[in-house]
Amino acid sequence: MRLFLANVVLALLWAAFSGSFTALNFAFGFVLGAFALVLIRGHAGSRGYFMQAWKILSLVLLFFRELALSAWKVAILVASPRMELKPGIFAFPLTVDRDFEITLLANLITLTPGTLSVDVSADRRVLYVHALDCSDPAAARRDIANGFEKKILEAFRR
Repeated sequence: MRLFLANVVLALLWAAFSGSFTALNFAFGFVLGAFALVLIRGHAGSRGYFMQAWKILSLVLLFFRELALSAWKVAILVASPRMELKPGIFAFPLTVDRDFEITLLANLITLTPGTLSVDVSADRRVLYVHALDCSDPAAARRDIANGFEKKILEAFRR
């Protein structure tokens, strides 16, 4: 977290020195700050910071990939003359156990077309998910576990 704040400060300094406080210039300053931190990583201890940033980026890219694929699948289902759907709710056993991780997983599932996080059990071990097509709940569980949940654990656990 300390290196992230240093990166933000470097981006703000870049924006101040360049005289342009646009979002694009700030993003450019952030990238320059990250590059500067890479150059001094031996002194700043930033190896873990960049690895975590890469893993978070990997999670974001996975989300956009799943968003595009599921949007396409939902569009095909809706456009077909015979909607052969089996909507239902299935229980997903959680490996993540921190509030932030559970919330992030639930939100990623909800933001993906065709699925909706319904509830979390009182003991926070099960997430209930509604799926537009719940014909194979075991496959849906596997997809979530090997996709979003795995990437969340990689990104936010050390």
